[in-house]
Amino acid sequence: MLLIFVPKITNRLGYTTNVVMQGILRTEFAITADWDTFQHHEGPKLAYGPKPCGMAGIPYFKSCKFLFRTKIDNYDPQYFTNNGFPALFPVEGDSPDLPFDPFAAIFYMLSRYEEYLPHKQDEHGRILMSELIAYKHNFLRIPVVEHWALMIKEVLLRYFPNIPFRPRTFRFDQTIDIDAAYCYLSKGLVRSSIGIFRDIVVRHRPQDVKLRMKVLQGKEADPFDTFDYIISKSKDFDRDQLQFFVLMGDYDLYDKPTPFYYNRFQELLKHIGDYAKLGIHGSYHSGDNAEMMENEIRRLSNIIHRPIHRNRFHFLRFSLPESYQMLAELGIIHDYTMGFAQAPGFRNGSCTPLPFFDLKSNQEMDLIVHPFVTMDTTFRNHLNLSPSKALELYCSLIDEVKSVNGTFSCIFHNQNLSETYGWGGWRNVYDQVIDYVKK
Repeated sequence: MLLIFVPKITNRLGYTTNVVMQGILRTEFAITADWDTFQHHEGPKLAYGPKPCGMAGIPYFKSCKFLFRTKIDNYDPQYFTNNGFPALFPVEGDSPDLPFDPFAAIFYMLSRYEEYLPHKQDEHGRILMSELIAYKHNFLRIPVVEHWALMIKEVLLRYFPNIPFRPRTFRFDQTIDIDAAYCYLSKGLVRSSIGIFRDIVVRHRPQDVKLRMKVLQGKEADPFDTFDYIISKSKDFDRDQLQFFVLMGDYDLYDKPTPFYYNRFQELLKHIGDYAKLGIHGSYHSGDNAEMMENEIRRLSNIIHRPIHRNRFHFLRFSLPESYQMLAELGIIHDYTMGFAQAPGFRNGSCTPLPFFDLKSNQEMDLIVHPFVTMDTTFRNHLNLSPSKALELYCSLIDEVKSVNGTFSCIFHNQNLSETYGWGGWRNVYDQVIDYVKK
C-alpha cells in the first residue's frame, strides 16, 4: 500500500488524493501527517509538501498552498506548459519529479473553483466558456485530470515498479434527453391547434399539417418516436450504459414537454425503463427551485414506480454549489449536467465519474458527477458543422477518452434522430458513433 506524507491533512487534500489514487489510478493508499509512521512504513511512499522529506529514494511533489486553504478567493493557478502539455500551479526549486503541483491542479479543475468566482454569464445564467482557463488556453478538449493522474502514476512506478494499479477500461455511456417524446401525439387540442396554425401561417409548410393528421389518425408513426430504434442500436451495451432523461416540468417558454399525465406517454416511459435507466431532466427553473424539482421527480417516480437517482438539468442550467446541494437533499445520487452547450470538451477536465467537492461547505458531497463530452445540438446549432465534420470531431474526442481509458459520455435527443426539422443526416452520425466505440 502506498503511504503519502503531508504536513497537514485537509478536506481538500483528502478528497483529491482519494479521487486520484482510488477513483482514477485505482491503487490502495493511505495518507498521514505523522512523520514517524511515514518513516517506518516499509511499502511505497510519496512525500507531498512545501519542503522535501529528506529521505533518499522517495518521490516528492512540491506543494503550493492551494490545498491547505479553506477560503474561496481569486487564486491564480498560473497556466504554463510542461513538455508541451498544459499544466497549472508551477513550483520551483526542489521538486525533481514534476515541475507543478498535480494535486492542486486536479482539485482546481474537479471542484470547478473558477466557477465560484465572479464571472460573466450568458442569457440563461450559465458561465461563459471564454471565462474559463481551459478555453483561454485551448485545452478544453483534453482530459487533463486523467493525464495529470497518469503523470503521478509514472513517477510512482519509476521509484516503485511493483505498485499494483487495477486496470481501467474505456466505457461508453449514451444519454438521451427527452425534451419532447412526440412531435404530434399527446399534445392536446390547444397545442395541436397552435401547431397547425404555425405550420400553415408561420412556416408555410402545409405538408407538415398532412403528416400531423396521418400521425393522429394512426396512419404514420410520430417522427420523434425514435425510442425503439435507439434501444435496438444499444443492444450490445449494458442496460446502465443507456440512460434517458425525461422532462417532467410544466409548459413554459423554455420547457415544452409531453404532458406527463397522458397514458400513451406513461406507457412509453415504462417501456423504455425495461431496457435503460431513467432519470429526471430537471426543467429550466428547477435548478433554483427545490419545490419544483421535487415535484418533477415525484411525477416521474409515480409513473415508473421506482425511485429516481439521476438528473440532468434542462439547458444545462444550474448553480454551484446550490443546485448540487438541492439534488443531494432530494435523493439524487448522480448528476449528468457537467458539460457545455456551446462546445464539446471536458468542463471539469475529466472523463471519470467522481464525487463532487462543495467549496462552500469545504467537504465532499454524496453526489457523483458524470461529465459529458459531446451533445448533438452543439455540433449543429453552435458550431454549424455538417454531419460528416461532426463525426470527425466525435471520433477525435472518443480517441482522447480511449487514450486514458475513461468514460465517453454523450448526449443525443430523440427528436434529433428523427431526420426532421433540419436534422437530415444526423441519424447516420449516431449510427457511426455507436459503431466507432465498438472498435
